[in-house]
Amino acid sequence: MRIFKRLDTYILKQFCLLFAGTFFICLFIFMMQFLWRYVEDLIGKGLSYAVLGKFFFYASMTLVPISLPLALLLASLISFGNMGERLELLAMKAAGIPLLRILRPVLIFALIVSVGSFYFQNVVAPESAKQLAALLYSMKQKSPEMEIPEGQFYNEIPGYNLFVEHKDLDSGMLYGIMIYTQGNGFDDTQVILADSGRIQTTAEQMHLKLTLYDGERFRNMQNTGSAMDKATVPYMRETFKEEVDLIPFDNNFSVMDAELFNDNAQTKNLHMLNRGIDSISHYIDSTGREQLRQYRYGFLQTTRLDGRRDSARIVSETEINAVDFDTVYTSMPEMERARVARLALDRVHSGESQTSMLEDFSYQVNRSLRIHKLERHKKFTLSLACLMFFFIGAPLGAIIRKGGLGVPVVVSVVFFIFYYMVNITGEKLAKSGDWDVTFGLWLSTLVLAPIGAWLTYKANQDSAVFNVEAYQRFFRRLLGLRQHRNIARKEVIMFDPDNERLTSELQQFAEDCHTYVHTHRLHLMPSYFKIFFRYEPDTVVVQLSDRLETIVEELSNSRDNRVIGILNDMPILVPDAHTRPFRRPRLNILVGVLFPVGIVLWLRIWRYRLRLWRDLEQLQKQCKYIATRL
Repeated sequence: MRIFKRLDTYILKQFCLLFAGTFFICLFIFMMQFLWRYVEDLIGKGLSYAVLGKFFFYASMTLVPISLPLALLLASLISFGNMGERLELLAMKAAGIPLLRILRPVLIFALIVSVGSFYFQNVVAPESAKQLAALLYSMKQKSPEMEIPEGQFYNEIPGYNLFVEHKDLDSGMLYGIMIYTQGNGFDDTQVILADSGRIQTTAEQMHLKLTLYDGERFRNMQNTGSAMDKATVPYMRETFKEEVDLIPFDNNFSVMDAELFNDNAQTKNLHMLNRGIDSISHYIDSTGREQLRQYRYGFLQTTRLDGRRDSARIVSETEINAVDFDTVYTSMPEMERARVARLALDRVHSGESQTSMLEDFSYQVNRSLRIHKLERHKKFTLSLACLMFFFIGAPLGAIIRKGGLGVPVVVSVVFFIFYYMVNITGEKLAKSGDWDVTFGLWLSTLVLAPIGAWLTYKANQDSAVFNVEAYQRFFRRLLGLRQHRNIARKEVIMFDPDNERLTSELQQFAEDCHTYVHTHRLHLMPSYFKIFFRYEPDTVVVQLSDRLETIVEELSNSRDNRVIGILNDMPILVPDAHTRPFRRPRLNILVGVLFPVGIVLWLRIWRYRLRLWRDLEQLQKQCKYIATRL
C-alpha cells in the first residue's frame, strides 16, 4: 500500500517549490537586516572576498532557524490559497476528502522541517555562531581608525589612549584630539593635544601613520622611580604645526581563535548548555551558602587601646546576642567611644561596598544563567514555531482562497510581526529577570497555538471566518444600523404583478400596522421586568415583516418607476429587536441582574421600539399611496 498517493505527490510538489522560494527570500531579508547592523565593521576595512564570503556564510547559517517558520507560513498560505482560488480544494472536498487529509502530506513535511530545525540549531548553528563571533571581533581589530568613537576614550591601539571630540566620516579627519601614551613605561607618560589629525594605515600594513596638526606635547622629563615621591615633576612642553608618528601595528587581517568564544551561550549545543546551567547553578548555590555563613557568624574583632587588634575568632550567634552592646559602649572612655564609632562607620562603609560588589557580581552570574536557559529553550520554541505557523498558514489559505503574492504576503507579515513582538518582549523580560525564563520564551507559543487550533477547526468546518458580509451584519445589528433596499427596474418582466389583489393586500397591511401601533403603544417606555425576566414573543411583527417582504418582492416586477422608488424607501422591519436583547432566556436574566449593563440594553430596546413605531407609520402612508396608484 502506497503511503503517498498521487494527490499527496501533487500537493507536495506545489508546496515544496513554493517553500524553497519563500525560504531563500526570507533568508535574504533577514540577511539584509543583519548586514545593516554590522555594515560599519565591513566598509573601508579592505577585507578580501574570501573573508566576506565566510562572513555571509556564517551569518546565513545563524539566520536559518528564524527563516524557516516564516517560510512555512508564507508557503502554506500561498499554496493552499492557490488551490482554493482554482477550486481544487472544493473539488477535493466534493470528492469526500476532508481538509485534514489534504493537509497530511504537508504536515509530514512540516514535522520533518521542525526536527531538522532542532538538529540545525543544536549542531550547525552553535559552530556558525562561534566562527561568526571570531570574524566580527577580528574585523573590529582591522583598520582601527574606522572604529574610533566620538566623545569616548579609545584604547584598542597598544600603548595609546585616544579621545576625539568629532570626526568627519567623508574625509577621515579627526578634531579635538587628546592622546595619552606611555612610550617607555609608566614613568615616560606623554599627553598630546591637537586641533585635528588623521590616522592612516601604511602600505605594508605594519604601521599606523598618525598625523597631527596645531597641537602641543607634554612629556615627563624625570623617568626614574624616585620622581614619584617628589612634590613636583619637571616636564617638557613642545608646540608643533604638523607632526607625524609611526605606530607599530600589524594591520594584516587574521582571524582569532574561535575557541575563545566557547563560553558564550550562543556557541553551545544542548548538552553543553545543560552542563553550563548545572555548573552556574552549583556555583551560585555554593557562593550563596558561603555568603550566608559569613553574614550569620562573621568575625568579631576586638581592639586594644593602643590600636593593635587581636586575631579574629569565630563566635556563635548565641554569644553575639548575649552581649549588651549599649552597656559596653557607655562604659568606655569618650575617646575610646569615638574610635569605636569611627571603626564601626568604616566597617559599615566597607560592608556597603562589599554588598554592592556582591550585588553586581550576583547580577552578572544570574544573567549568565538566564541566558543559558534562554538559549536552551530557543532550540525548542523555534522548532515548534514551524509547526505553529503551518497550522496558521494552511487553514488561512483554505479560508481566504487567495493565491499569489498579494493577500498571503500581507497576512504572513502581520502574523510574523505579531509573533516576533511577543517573542522579543518575552525574551527581553526573561533576560532581565522580570519574568520567569520558561514563561518568557514560551509566551509566543502559548499565544499562537490556540490561534492555529482555532483556524484549523474553522477551516475543517468550512466556516466563513473572513466573510465580510457576516461581520457587517453583526455590527449593523449591534449598533442598530439600518439596511436599505436596492431594487432596480427590470428590463424583462416574465410575470406582471396582480394589481387588484395587491391593492387589497396593501390596504389590509396598512390597517394591520395601524392596529398594531395603537394596541402595543410603541411610543411608551417599555417594562424593564418584562424584557429581561418575562419574555413574550411578538409574532405579529414577524407576520407583518413576512407579508411586507412578499408584497415588495411581487411589486419589484412593476413597470412603474414611481412604485420602484417607493419600494426602495420602504424600511426593513427587524422582528425581535424591540422585545429582548438575546435569544437565550438565561442570558437575558443575567444582564438584567447586572443593573448597569441592563440599563444600557433597556435603552437600546426602547430605541428600537420608537424606530419600529416610526417605520410602521411610514409604511401605512406608503402602502396607501401605492394602492391608490395601482
